[in-house]
Amino acid sequence: MAEKKVWLVTGAGRGMGAEIARAALEAGHAVVATARNTGTVTAALGQDDDLLAVKLDVTDPAGAQAAAQAALGRFGRIDVLVNNAGNFYAGFFEEIRPEDFRAQVETTLFGPVNVTRAVLPVMRAQRTGLIVAISSTAGIAGGEFLTAYAAAKFGVEGWIESLTPEVAPFGIGTMLVEPGFFRTELLTPESVTYAEPSIGDYAERTKQTIAAWNGMNGQQGGDPAKLADALVQLAGQEEPPLRFVAGADAVASVEQKATDLLAQAGAYRELSGNLAHDDA
Repeated sequence: MAEKKVWLVTGAGRGMGAEIARAALEAGHAVVATARNTGTVTAALGQDDDLLAVKLDVTDPAGAQAAAQAALGRFGRIDVLVNNAGNFYAGFFEEIRPEDFRAQVETTLFGPVNVTRAVLPVMRAQRTGLIVAISSTAGIAGGEFLTAYAAAKFGVEGWIESLTPEVAPFGIGTMLVEPGFFRTELLTPESVTYAEPSIGDYAERTKQTIAAWNGMNGQQGGDPAKLADALVQLAGQEEPPLRFVAGADAVASVEQKATDLLAQAGAYRELSGNLAHDDA
């Protein structure tokens, strides 16, 4: 490793966040690992002089500020922020309660916004840093049963793409990570909340979708530990990629979306070209 860096990883008590924190530690970096319960961080990662567990609910802006200050107090800087914490409200749009839809966006979009807002002044003062946002193929291509989750992830994509040129002059980079299906805990009862069935028209499709997802849980093809190692490797590059499409299934999804977009843009090219003012 050329340089020891300080990583701040949210949602590091289990799943992908714990794997990323572990990979960073094993690579010789210092890690501030946050979770709603710091006991889960200790259980997952143990004790280490280069590890600081911090309690954080990412929906709390004051908590995000406190976590950034704790990182500074212990290690003096923050070099890599990994916005990983999230949740999953699944179901057909009409059946997802408005408060659950809002909770999805609050955690999965505004959570990273809160933490990044707390960390950016530190990185700006350093004139260096990397902001990593764990998105999803659901942030590239939506699908049924994913309306709330995809809305939040699409928001993450647009926010990071727009943030990138704003912070680049200060030596701060960004990286969107779009995993396909990895063997994380996203589909476990602790992570996913299904909308309560209430509309007969959706009943059979809901039953089939939940059964399929339950069958997929623990059988996903992607290895979170390998993804974590890849992220540490990419973060160490002089110019990390703006986007990392993670997994062969994810690459296929992005390629299909690109093909679909080009086809949709071209289908009405003549009509679109006739929309200008006559004097334009």
